[in-house]
Amino acid sequence: MRAAGVKSQFRTPRPFFISTVARTLRIPAIVARKPSKCSAPHSPLSSPFARAGYPLVLNRVSRTRGLVSVAAAPAVSEEPDIIPQDEILAKMDPKEMTRLARVRNIGIAAHIDSGKTTCTERVLFYTGRIKSIHEVRGKDAVGAKMDSMDLEREKGITIQSAATFCDWVKKENGADEKYHINLIDTPGHIDFTIEVERALRVLDGAVMILCAVSGVQSQTITVDRQMKRYNVPRISFVNKMDRMGANPWKAIEQINSKLKIPAAAIQVPIGGEDAFEGVVDLVRMKAIFFEGHKGINVVEKELSEIPTEVRKLAEEKREVLIAALADVDDTIAELWLEEKTPAQEQIKAAIRQATLARKFTPVLIGSALADKGVQPVLDAVCDYLPNPSDVPAVALDRRRNETPVSLVPYNSLPFVGLAFKLEEGNFGQLTYIRVYQGALKKGMHVYNAKSGKKIKVPKIVRMHSDEMEEVPSIGAGEICAVFGVDCASGDTFTDGGLPYSMTSMFVPDPVISLSIKPKNKETAAFSKAINRFQREDPTFRCKVDPESQETIISGMGELHLEIYVERLRREYGVDCVTGKPEVAYRETIDSRQEFDYVFKRQTGGAGDYARVMGYMEPTRDPEGKNHFEEQIVGGHISEKFLYACEKGFLKSTEKGPMIGHRVLGTRMIINDGATHMVDSSEMSFKTATEYAFRDTFKLASPIILEPIMKVAVSAPNEFQGNIVGLMNKRNAVIEDSEIGADEFTLTATCSLNAMFGFSSQLRAATQGKGEFSMEFKDYLPTPPQLQKELIANFEKERARRKAAK
Repeated sequence: MRAAGVKSQFRTPRPFFISTVARTLRIPAIVARKPSKCSAPHSPLSSPFARAGYPLVLNRVSRTRGLVSVAAAPAVSEEPDIIPQDEILAKMDPKEMTRLARVRNIGIAAHIDSGKTTCTERVLFYTGRIKSIHEVRGKDAVGAKMDSMDLEREKGITIQSAATFCDWVKKENGADEKYHINLIDTPGHIDFTIEVERALRVLDGAVMILCAVSGVQSQTITVDRQMKRYNVPRISFVNKMDRMGANPWKAIEQINSKLKIPAAAIQVPIGGEDAFEGVVDLVRMKAIFFEGHKGINVVEKELSEIPTEVRKLAEEKREVLIAALADVDDTIAELWLEEKTPAQEQIKAAIRQATLARKFTPVLIGSALADKGVQPVLDAVCDYLPNPSDVPAVALDRRRNETPVSLVPYNSLPFVGLAFKLEEGNFGQLTYIRVYQGALKKGMHVYNAKSGKKIKVPKIVRMHSDEMEEVPSIGAGEICAVFGVDCASGDTFTDGGLPYSMTSMFVPDPVISLSIKPKNKETAAFSKAINRFQREDPTFRCKVDPESQETIISGMGELHLEIYVERLRREYGVDCVTGKPEVAYRETIDSRQEFDYVFKRQTGGAGDYARVMGYMEPTRDPEGKNHFEEQIVGGHISEKFLYACEKGFLKSTEKGPMIGHRVLGTRMIINDGATHMVDSSEMSFKTATEYAFRDTFKLASPIILEPIMKVAVSAPNEFQGNIVGLMNKRNAVIEDSEIGADEFTLTATCSLNAMFGFSSQLRAATQGKGEFSMEFKDYLPTPPQLQKELIANFEKERARRKAAK
C-alpha cells in the first residue's frame, strides 16, 4: 500500500551497515545521486542502499566483491532507477542463489469444484506433511487438511485461503534435490475473490487447475485476469481425467482461445475416463504410472511398453509442443526451421523461459481424486515456476516521490516485508507476511511504513493450515505469520532504515448489502465480530445508515454475507436478524442542464449569501468518474469559495437526490456567480453548490443504474430447459451455451436485483445438482418502471422517517 505523505520514524543509518553491504552486495551500481552528507566525496555511483542514505566506500570493496569501480563506471543518469533483474541474478552471491533456487512460493487457483483442495491434499501427502488423505466434504468426520473451518467442511467449499509448506525431493542428474514449497490453497467462489487477489499479490507462481470435462469456466477467466494483473507465471493442470467425457485437448484449446495465452500439453494421457492409468512425459518421452497405496509409487517405463496408439499420439503431441515453443523461443524456432529435433535440456529450458516470461503455459494431465498425476505437477513446479530471485520485487521510495526501487532477496540486507492477510488466532491477530528483502527474526523491531509505529515481533510461525510451527527467523523470499503485530492488510514493514512502501492488492467494490441486527441485544460481541471481519476481509464493509440507524453490511454476493452471518452465530454466539438485501444502485444524468442558484439566509447577525451559475452534464466516462470544473472569468468568485464549491459537489455525489445512492459520470461546471461583502462564506458556497446540484440533477434526465452480473450456470444436460426458463423469467440475456458429454454450462448477463433467491430455485429445478457463479460486469440503466418504483419507495420511506421524528 502506498504511504505517500506519511510521517516516518526511521532511524538514522548505522555505520556497521557499510561492511554488511560490502560483504553481500554483488550488484553493479547503475545510477547516480546527489551526494548526501554522509556520502563519499565526488562518488558518481549509488546503490539502492546508498540512495536511502547509507554510505558505500567503493574503492575498498570493488576489487573483491564485483562492484563497479569509480574509474570503470558507465555513463549514469542523475535520476535513480530500478535495477534490471538480469543484473541482480548475474551478480548474486552464490550462497544466496543456491538457497533461493530451492524455494518456490506458489498458489493453487481454479473455478469452483475443479479439485484445488483435493489436489493440495495429495501434495501434502506425497511430500510427507500429512500421513493420510481425507476428502473435501468431511464425509469421514475429518475433512481435507486445508479446509480447517467447520463451514468449509460442511459446504464442501474453500472460504478462506490456507497456507502451508512442504519439502519435495526431486531427482536431478541422478541426485536427490530438496525443494522448499510455500503453498496457498485459494477459494474458487467469486464471493471470496479477495482471497485469490491477496494470495497472487505475494506469490511467485501459480498452478491453474481446469476440469477435463468443463474446461475453461467463468471463474477460470477471473483467475486468469488476476494472474495477469500481478504478472504471475503459471503452469496448468487438467484435472478429473477419470470422469466420463474427459477431454484434455478441449481444455487446452480453450486456454489458447479464451484465455489468450499460448498453451501446449507436456503430457498425454494413457487411457481415459475409467481406464485412465497414467501419462506420457513428452519432454523425456517416458511413460509414468502411479502404483501402490494412493499412487505413492511413481513407476517409469519405456514407450515400447505402452499401446501403439498412445505412442503415436505422444509423438504427434510432442511435435505440437515443439511448434508452440518455436513461437515463443528463438532457440527452438531456429532448430524447428532447420528441421532439427531439440534436445531434452533445450525443451526444458525453453519451457521455463517462456513460462517465466508469461508467454506460455505448460499443461499437465491427471486426476487428483484417483491419485494419478500429482507428483509430476510438483516436478513441474520445481522445473518451470520461478524462485524468488527470478521475479522482480519493486518498492516505492517515499522520500523521492515514490520512485520505484529494486528489492534484493538477501538475508543480510535491511528487512522489507508486506502484510497480505490477517486472521484472528488464539494468541491475538495473526498477520501473514511475505519477506521480500532481509530476514525477519524473533524479538526484532519493525516499523509500519503506513503509521510509522515501531513494533516488536514476539513470535514467528510457519502455517500448516490451522496448525503453527514456531521458528526463530524467516529468510528473504519466504512467507510466514507473526503474532502481536497491529496492522491492516496491505501494510509494508521495514527495519526502520529504508523509507520504502509496497503497492497493495486490488480490492473490488461490494455489490450487495443487507441490514443486520443482533436478536438479543448482544452488542459487544456483535461489534467485536464485525470489526474483526472488516480487518480480515477488505471486501466486507459495514456502516450505519444515518437516517434509519440500521447497521448495513456489504459484500461480494449472497453467499459471502450468508457465511459471515453464520460465523457470527457459531464463533461469537450472536444470532442475527437480516433485512432484505439491498442492491448497490448508482445515479447519473443523461442531458445537459444549466443552473443559476442563489442561497440567501438572514439570521440575527451576519447572514449567508452565495450565488453559483453554470451547468451540469454527463461525462460519458467509461469508469464513471465525476468531475468538477471552474471556468470563472474576472474573479467573481474567489479561490477559497471555489474550493468550498468543489467540496459541496463531492459531498453531493456521495448520496444522490433520487434514491440516496452514489452518483456516477456527472460533471459540474461553475462559470459565474456573485458574493456579498459581509454575508458570503465558504459554508455558504458549499451549501449553495449542494442545493444547486440537487435541483439541477432532477432536471437533467436522471437515470438510476443497476449492477449487471455475469452469470454462469452448470447443471446436467437433462435440466437445460429448466435453467433456460429460470433465466428467461429474470429477463437475462443468454450469451453462450456450451453442451458437454453429461452437463452443460450456460453464460448470461442479468441484473443483480433479479438474481436474489436464485440459488434456492436452482437447487429445486435441478434436484440439487446445479451450481452457479456470478461476478460484477457493469452498471446499466434500470427499466423505467423499476426506476419509478425505486423513487416512490425512497420518497415513501423518507416521509415515514420524517413523520416519526
